[in-house]
Amino acid sequence: MIDPTEPRARRITRPDAILRGEEVGAGPAFLLLHAGGERRRVWRPVSEVLVDAGYRCVAFDQRGHGESDGDARALSSYADDVTAMLSAEPPRCVVVGASLGGLAAVAALTDPAVRARVAGLVLVDVVPCLEPSRVRRFLAAGGLQGAHTELVENILGQVPRLRQATAELDLPVLLVHGDNGSSLTGEDIDQLLSLAPHTTVRPVHGAGHLIARHQPVALAREIVAVTTAWR
Repeated sequence: MIDPTEPRARRITRPDAILRGEEVGAGPAFLLLHAGGERRRVWRPVSEVLVDAGYRCVAFDQRGHGESDGDARALSSYADDVTAMLSAEPPRCVVVGASLGGLAAVAALTDPAVRARVAGLVLVDVVPCLEPSRVRRFLAAGGLQGAHTELVENILGQVPRLRQATAELDLPVLLVHGDNGSSLTGEDIDQLLSLAPHTTVRPVHGAGHLIARHQPVALAREIVAVTTAWR
């Protein structure tokens, strides 16, 4: 008999990449999309809480990260990967995206067929209303300015499309943001609420931009508290 608490390997073959991941638990699914520069393992402490609450968690190394290969220069490639991940899951999956993962999720959800398979979206310290100069300053301050430069500029060039996609979302949305070194400002949150007024906003105290790394248990508890009603 398979022990649901033991991770099981997952693999998706894309036309230009092989995505490697894992799943753990049993029950309704969360698809966990990590931030740029991270790997799927960042979600393991979050998954422990979600599995204990009766859920199944699926996490892949995104293309160009960890054990997954593939070209990592365009947001559209990440969005297509998210579509492939969701196609491999039963309907009513909740998508949780941190930073790059959240933007890839928003881009994927522009497709009505993809939205129809999803119960809701959790954005972790990211909004589609990116201000290019501030994003570049944030990355430079973290020593990340030279990493994935082409991808960053590609994403910044798609801000109008991401904003429009968010305004058209007919799904529940949860924004979880840090209050200590977050990449977001109050104005960013207000802009998100103007695009998607049905968004629920929850702060995680003591967390910066990478909440899954800084405060994984608090993040998981916020996710469970809000998304349980979405199923």
